[in-house]
Amino acid sequence: MREVAEETGVAASNVRYHSSQPWPFPASLMLGFFASAAPGSEVRSGRELEDARWFTRAQIDSGEALAPPSQSISWRLIDAWLKGAC
Repeated sequence: MREVAEETGVAASNVRYHSSQPWPFPASLMLGFFASAAPGSEVRSGRELEDARWFTRAQIDSGEALAPPSQSISWRLIDAWLKGAC
């Protein structure tokens, strides 16, 4: 919750672990979580993020957002959300 607030300004709650993935730089572990955002949360980018935005399922399905590689944890999180599994 702290990282989400620091990096995007979004107040998150109801955090749930999804999965993890080894990350080679520098020998780290990437953790994936689902969370709920406070209603009406405006997302911002800044020091740590080049860009941060909200997308609907329709926007993802249409290809409006560039999707990460299918073997990545980020894709697994998006795919679960698209299928309503989160």
